[in-house]
Amino acid sequence: MSERDIPVTETARILSEALPFLQRYDDQVIVVKYGGHAMVDPELARQFARDMVMLKVCGLNPIVVHGGGPQINRMLDKLAVKAEFREGLRVTDKDTMDVVEMVLAGAINKSIVASIQQAGGRAVGISGKDGNLLIAERMVKRRTDPATGKIETVDFGYVGEPARINTEILDTIMKSDAIPVIAPVGVSWEGETYNVNADTAAGAIAAATQAKRLLLLTDVTGVLDNRKNLISEMRIGDVPDLISNGTITGGMIPKVESAVAVVEAGVEGVIILDGRVPHSVLLELLTPHGVGTRVSRAGV
Repeated sequence: MSERDIPVTETARILSEALPFLQRYDDQVIVVKYGGHAMVDPELARQFARDMVMLKVCGLNPIVVHGGGPQINRMLDKLAVKAEFREGLRVTDKDTMDVVEMVLAGAINKSIVASIQQAGGRAVGISGKDGNLLIAERMVKRRTDPATGKIETVDFGYVGEPARINTEILDTIMKSDAIPVIAPVGVSWEGETYNVNADTAAGAIAAATQAKRLLLLTDVTGVLDNRKNLISEMRIGDVPDLISNGTITGGMIPKVESAVAVVEAGVEGVIILDGRVPHSVLLELLTPHGVGTRVSRAGV
């Protein structure tokens, strides 16, 4: 059944049931990390843009922080710039950083802005360098060499971590009735450009803006239990046990740990949800049960 086939009375019922949720989020900041399949599938991208416009029209203040790993890789291949990864993170030299900034702050960012405006909204595309929005410091990781036992420093090049978020430019954009669309490119205190992980950037921005919710769109259903059923609610105190007993594994561990840190920084809830589901953001925010895994202090 398409959207056009839904009876008018059913549409009215759905809108009516959304009312208490609209009241809950009225004038609240909602940060959405946008990436994965939801960003590269044309129909899902169109729906996402419409959903952001609907949130804005309904009195919420969405902020979009987007990734772009696959698009960056394709451009690096075209330019014959070899991509290197260490411990799951892209090593970013100067040439790679130039490509990352070009793709993220250029083509991808402006495409999302255009989609939102095509859907009837207003959007302003910026990077973390604009207005010193995202001040970043060079990422440094240390590990123990299993062969020698010595502690060595892992160099990721121009990869940064958020040190400070200046929200003034976001406040200005939101007060002008527009949706900020942010490319996670940061700038150091000395003016160097850094590639910042989109999940990390979104979390820092959510904490700095005192967002009501941070939604992380992924290519998985959410966090699953040992029977492969979705865990819809997860309290931050439960996370250590879920990791130790093997419920949370692999790449989901850093994502959940990051969500815990964001909640501890003051964001009421962080939701890990499947961006491949049409209108997943609206389903999560405006329906009783949601569609993802919500990480919070007490299931609020």
